[in-house]
Amino acid sequence: MSKPLLSYYGDDLTGSTDVMEALSSRGVPTVLFVQEPTPARLAKFPQARAIGIAGSSRSETPQWMDEHLTPAFAWLKGLGADFCHYKVCSTFDSSPDVGSIGRAIDIGARVFEAALTPLVVGAPQLKRYTAFGHLFAAYQGQAYRIDRHPVMARHPVTPMDEADLRLHLRRQTAKAAGLVDVTDLSAPDVDARADAVIAAGAEIVLFDVIDLATQRAVGRQLMRLAPRAPFVVGSSGVEYALLHAWAEAGVIPGSASFASPGPVDRIAVVSGSCSPTTARQIRFAEAQGFEAQALDPRRLAASEPAAIEEAIAQGLAALASGRSVVLYTALGPETDVGDQLSRDGGRHAIGASLGRIQRALVERAALRRVVVAGGDTSSHALRQMGVYALTTRLPLPSTPGSPLCTAWSDAADLHGLEVALKGGQVGNDDYFCQIRSGVP
Repeated sequence: MSKPLLSYYGDDLTGSTDVMEALSSRGVPTVLFVQEPTPARLAKFPQARAIGIAGSSRSETPQWMDEHLTPAFAWLKGLGADFCHYKVCSTFDSSPDVGSIGRAIDIGARVFEAALTPLVVGAPQLKRYTAFGHLFAAYQGQAYRIDRHPVMARHPVTPMDEADLRLHLRRQTAKAAGLVDVTDLSAPDVDARADAVIAAGAEIVLFDVIDLATQRAVGRQLMRLAPRAPFVVGSSGVEYALLHAWAEAGVIPGSASFASPGPVDRIAVVSGSCSPTTARQIRFAEAQGFEAQALDPRRLAASEPAAIEEAIAQGLAALASGRSVVLYTALGPETDVGDQLSRDGGRHAIGASLGRIQRALVERAALRRVVVAGGDTSSHALRQMGVYALTTRLPLPSTPGSPLCTAWSDAADLHGLEVALKGGQVGNDDYFCQIRSGVP
């Protein structure tokens, strides 16, 4: 394989497909592996110019990161790309104990022997913005500072109570964080201003992004700093910024076309999301003829075989009647029992149980298109489904960050399966219906 333009590690699965969609839809062939691939599996994608690993570090401890991120980053470094991106959620939710972005920066800087780590979180395409170091995110058409966001300020595991990302990171790493703000990025001496921030001792440099103009300016800075800062942290705003720079330099075509796969008669959705966005999507789908069935998350967290078989039977009955089905563990945050499940890996077990359920539905009902909802859920579910890699089948411009993907598997009935992996906050109300219809 030739040297890729970029390698990346996603801290959950849906965030990883977000990156894949951004790259592939702009002419950068991308493959996303569920874990570090064997040489034989890697060799199946000689055309790939970006190679990713979908992880689960968003829901893991710093000790887990020390054990798992170190070899993952070393493998990605060995690919020789100009950039290696540690991809985090655009809402930046994390804590010193769960999904520590600071710990990931410490590990990556050590593996890549980099004294400087650029940080890019804003992504206007996703309605995420950083201004003077503070993060803002949209919800139902209105932008909120992240510590006042109706959902993320009350996240069940990692609530965001600080909008200044430098202060947020100070709880997670001892590295000094500096800022290149919106006024710096629009100044004619932007290079000198960025260098001054670095010279003042910044080991992490946060770049503001509030619009496409600042995003383009950040892309140029990442390219300029690449020789001394190959390890970059942030949302898919990293890719959007680099895509501008690569297109300007003629490195990539800047666009790509995808044929619509068309509709299917039935799909199965499994959801471990407790987001109000997903709740609205479930209710909308039910109003459009989907059968919606609530599952007991406590029994799935305990990996009860009877609970899994009961869920499979419910799903198969709905599918046999010709209806699409949604099997869910929560219908909005008010029904979440997360406090009872966060201990002892309960949320991980829910994702794994939903993956076993979804695999059985695919096998027994001969499904060719499915959905897994929930960022943490998707990471653990897909591993149970026997899928080792994903490529982009159809980007969804109306809901960026949640493409329809093609699954690669050694199992004949799973290879070529079309699967959409949706984060909790992602998608319009008609998302599940959109996936069933195959309309971008």
